[in-house]
Amino acid sequence: MQKLIATLNVIAWAGFWAFGYLALTAEVDQSAQILTAEILAALGGGVGLVAYFWLVRHAEATGYAKAPNRALKRVDQDLIEERNP
Repeated sequence: MQKLIATLNVIAWAGFWAFGYLALTAEVDQSAQILTAEILAALGGGVGLVAYFWLVRHAEATGYAKAPNRALKRVDQDLIEERNP
């Protein structure tokens, strides 16, 4: 499943860059072409982001990638804050 999502990720980002380029380089009087390319680029970027975040979450869950360090609030920290306002 992760290989399918990875392939989808690559294709989506390729579509984002290709259609983004077409939207930026289209002639000003071709508004239909610009709008179509913008919509396809936005869809490619959105699908690419979702697939990327799925891959990151999957890699952390399976142990392939180390989970990022996140600060956790200690239980005794509440007691310290209550005594020293």
